[in-house]
Amino acid sequence: MKNNYSIGVLLFAILLFPAFCHAAGWDTLSVPRLKYDGGGDWYTGPTSMINLMKEVNRRLKLLTQAENIAVSISDPELFRYPMLYLTGHGHVKIKDQDINTLANYLNNGGFLWVNDSYGIDKYIRREIKRLYPDRDPVQLPGNHPIFNGAYEFKDGLPKIHEHDNKPPAAFALYDKGRMKILYTYESDIGDGLEDAGIHKVDTPQIREEAMKMAINIVVFAMMQ
Repeated sequence: MKNNYSIGVLLFAILLFPAFCHAAGWDTLSVPRLKYDGGGDWYTGPTSMINLMKEVNRRLKLLTQAENIAVSISDPELFRYPMLYLTGHGHVKIKDQDINTLANYLNNGGFLWVNDSYGIDKYIRREIKRLYPDRDPVQLPGNHPIFNGAYEFKDGLPKIHEHDNKPPAAFALYDKGRMKILYTYESDIGDGLEDAGIHKVDTPQIREEAMKMAINIVVFAMMQ
């Protein structure tokens, strides 16, 4: 994987991306984590989005709100955020009365990144099916643009944590030609974004790979 920006991507990251976000009305970007029911720990990894927003600010020169923000689907503030982050271990359940609200958020330009911190696979697939009964997530190939944005990942989604020693995979839910949900599985990008020392096995190199991939996700979500 390349460690440096290409000339074109550098110009995009430093000049075009902030200008695009400003034109879209996102002068200050924040990515809140999404609360859910079912007993899963939606709050896990409290430093991950803080660190991501700090690096988006530093590397892409975009004004960000580097705070650990959380919103519920019923929160009136939900629709002011262009992107949401969902993570955790184990059971994920969206309330029946919130399904239509979340689908409405996604259908009106919102983007949901689901990070499998371990054990949410069967639950999140069930919830995605409730949101879009006639759609199924598709696995992204290694040459998808999300892996070649600000940083290049020739082999697709990087492996950050071992979990069950399965290969990492990125799944996307498309509707009307737009990616609305990204589900990163068997990788745990979120853990790699946390403060150094929280996960002893995460070397600086591994944490940098996680950060680069997360920045790619943010860029893709905002620009598609």
